[in-house]
Amino acid sequence: MSAGSPVRPRTAPTRAVTPAGGTPGVREPAFLGTWNSTVTSYYVLLGATLLLVAIGLVMVLSSSSVESLAAGDSPYAVFLNQARYALIGVPVLVVMSRLPVRVLRAAAWPLLGGAIAFQLLVFTPLGCGAGGNRNWVCLPGVTAQPSEAVKLALAVWLGAVLARKLPLIHEWKHALVPAAPIALVAIGVVLAGHDLGTAMVLVLLVAGAMFVAGVPLRIFAVAGVFAAAGIAALAIGSRNRVARITSWLSADCDVTNECYQTLHAGWGLATGGVSGVGLGQSAEKWSYLPAAHNDFIYAILGEELGLVGTLLVLGLFALLAFAMVRIMRRHTDPFVRITTAAIFAWVIGQAIVNIGVVIGLLPVIGVPLPLVSAGGSALIMTMAALGLLLSFARTEPGATEALAARASVVRRSLAVIGRTRG
Repeated sequence: MSAGSPVRPRTAPTRAVTPAGGTPGVREPAFLGTWNSTVTSYYVLLGATLLLVAIGLVMVLSSSSVESLAAGDSPYAVFLNQARYALIGVPVLVVMSRLPVRVLRAAAWPLLGGAIAFQLLVFTPLGCGAGGNRNWVCLPGVTAQPSEAVKLALAVWLGAVLARKLPLIHEWKHALVPAAPIALVAIGVVLAGHDLGTAMVLVLLVAGAMFVAGVPLRIFAVAGVFAAAGIAALAIGSRNRVARITSWLSADCDVTNECYQTLHAGWGLATGGVSGVGLGQSAEKWSYLPAAHNDFIYAILGEELGLVGTLLVLGLFALLAFAMVRIMRRHTDPFVRITTAAIFAWVIGQAIVNIGVVIGLLPVIGVPLPLVSAGGSALIMTMAALGLLLSFARTEPGATEALAARASVVRRSLAVIGRTRG
């Protein structure tokens, strides 16, 4: 370049595109083309899911090791259980991602019936409980939480039923029947085990499905009043729940009452600062913060990895939300859109509730952080739900062809490498 030549400013690489209904030759930055790819939903969903599972395994190991040692077990006991569930969840995710949409739609009624029957087992001699909840089925060597299966089954069932009702969804009797009565049965069998937290997540799930299905807002208003009244009645009917709520609202919140967990969670987050005290260096996990590896794992993550770690997890959940909204906007099948909305309300809504409890914006409710907290049933069912969304992402307009083309490129590349080595 000569001394007098003008210096050209650097710009992002561009590519020619033809906008819908526009003029050929319009150019846009290449990175925007990547986000507008037909397979963006698929890869964002897959990447965010696997990263959250990996972070969860690391944090479960860190947050549970002290309590495991105190109980006389190996420091890796809880971690190894969680890793085993993750290894089960991966093939479940893969299988669900390959299921055709028509198979999922046809299986809606059997899935929900089986999940409700499974939940009813908690009221038999096989049922067991903890912390006032009877929400598990205990078999030799295996403990399962049927309410997690109810979440997935109810999401698929609502998608199938409401999609079939779409032409008449503006009429209240078609908007509510059979969706509302059957959903109330599913929520009721969970509430019968005194698990209000899971029941509230199920209410969010139903609301998300009905909103995207187009149920009139006046019906939402009436249903919201009844739901709020029901939750209030259930809260008032439990001395423990009333104490948690009043302590949370009270100015006298301290470690001598039900604010114990919330205060210790806040202290852990404050101690972590921006960069954290270091992985494995938490003080709160030394029997100060109950449920450190479960409902309050976000506090340990903030203490050890700081604001950077908490924002990373928030960012990954934001990517999950982005991919789910993209599927809802791009897919042409109403069953897919409604089911995706239900899963969105479940996973993202539960994450918001969990984080809200940890940072003190909500009273202690008792729901885990999806994909991160310890818990085998929750991890496997959440991975199954996200695998189902991967199946939906594969059938977005243009995604099937793009994924097939990329797979063929990979196969050809591997074949070339094999011939070269030979």
